[in-house]
Amino acid sequence: MDLGIKGKRALVCAGSKGLGRGVAEKLAEAGVILTLNAREPKQLRETAQAISEAYGTQVEIVAADVTTEEGRSALLRAEPRPDILVTNAGGPPPGNWSAVSEDDWLAAVGANMLAPILLMKAVLPGMIERKWGRIVNVTSASVKSPIPELCLSNGARTGLTGFVAGTARQVARHGVTINNLLPGSHQTERMETLLEKSAQARGMSIEEARAEEHAQNPTGRVGTPGEFGAAAAFLCSQYAGYIVGQNLLVDGGAFNSTF
Repeated sequence: MDLGIKGKRALVCAGSKGLGRGVAEKLAEAGVILTLNAREPKQLRETAQAISEAYGTQVEIVAADVTTEEGRSALLRAEPRPDILVTNAGGPPPGNWSAVSEDDWLAAVGANMLAPILLMKAVLPGMIERKWGRIVNVTSASVKSPIPELCLSNGARTGLTGFVAGTARQVARHGVTINNLLPGSHQTERMETLLEKSAQARGMSIEEARAEEHAQNPTGRVGTPGEFGAAAAFLCSQYAGYIVGQNLLVDGGAFNSTF
């Protein structure tokens, strides 16, 4: 299926591994020119080389922390006219509501709410002027179904969701769409970290915790970064111009609801 975005230019945050890499690979497969961002230069270089060799597309890298003004400026200098923006950030650490500090909250809001909002604010004028743009924010299934031990993520990502709900409907008339992708359990380092913490707290092995995680999902497994990336690529495609301000769960049916 031709997604109609060959030659478009994309910024992909946290694109060196996990779900971000899954998105980057599917955009590269569609012929998109990529600028990948992550904090760790070595992993970023290796990912960029692998994607470029696999798909024959141009891949630039920016090793920077986009929660800072300097990091965002570096990213936008590298790609000042993106047609596609994919915001993504690792979730804040788990913790009970009673144990997290003000500094914990400021860090979570900075990474999972303010940084995506400020990047959107920076790229939207150009997209509106060119009459075409796609923004996809990688948030979390916890926005729909809060996870008690992830109170920082629940709160910060829900704030971003509220911003998108209003903004998406203001820019849609200009050919620009903004949507959120809400991942459930996927094969990522973060999922492994959460499983390890859960296993330790409950006195079970990581294998037992993983098997339990799989069994709880209607599909009997967890998702892959490639599956997630394909969903993101579709939302960035020529066919997604009438999908506006939506929150698409990619969770294998784990969220149990009629609507």
